[in-house]
Amino acid sequence: MSHDTAELAQLPLPFPLEPSARFETYVAGENEALLAHLSSFSIGVASVTGPVWLWGEPGCGRTHLLQASCAAGMLGKAMYVPLAELPAPDRLEGLDSLAVVALDDVDAVAGDPAWDHALFGLFNAVQSEGVRLLCAARCAPGGLNFSLPDLSSRASGALVYHIRSLSDEDLIVALQAHARFRGVELPESSARFLLHRTHRDMGALCLWLDTLDRASLVAQRKLTIPFIREHLA
Repeated sequence: MSHDTAELAQLPLPFPLEPSARFETYVAGENEALLAHLSSFSIGVASVTGPVWLWGEPGCGRTHLLQASCAAGMLGKAMYVPLAELPAPDRLEGLDSLAVVALDDVDAVAGDPAWDHALFGLFNAVQSEGVRLLCAARCAPGGLNFSLPDLSSRASGALVYHIRSLSDEDLIVALQAHARFRGVELPESSARFLLHRTHRDMGALCLWLDTLDRASLVAQRKLTIPFIREHLA
């Protein structure tokens, strides 16, 4: 087995990227600086000076941005890794052979000694190899109780971005962008109706959009307010 083949065999199975999780469908709102940085960082334009850390409440767009970064231009050399779904910390081995590594849900494993040692090893390896490392969690690095002080120090040295929540108007624009990506027309009035009757986060809104999209195809109806009202009942 060649060295490259051995490295690939060590990698976790690729987690599928959501087709609509692209920079083109991300409405930045107050996060324009973050979007601009990730757009250049993920394709190798921005210089690598250390990891980038994204944090914010569930539904703020952390996963969307991580997956968009993986899809932006490093096809085959980028991997999205949701740590909450990874079976064991040893599956982090070999990720330094990639160009972009996007770790989601770091807070789900932080504080576990085995995971912390594996993460510390990965932080060191990607720095040595010039790999672009993206991390995301519910909070900034200082809010996590890592068991290794050295890992806490490395994480705190990341470029940290707090993802700001979108305004209602931005959420409507984002919903319409996701609908267009799916080939569906979502009038502003319908988007506003949906927004005010579901959870105000893009994750929940996109799940509803998927449900309504499928239902509209079956019924051969447009996403009007009466149609949406029927399916929200």
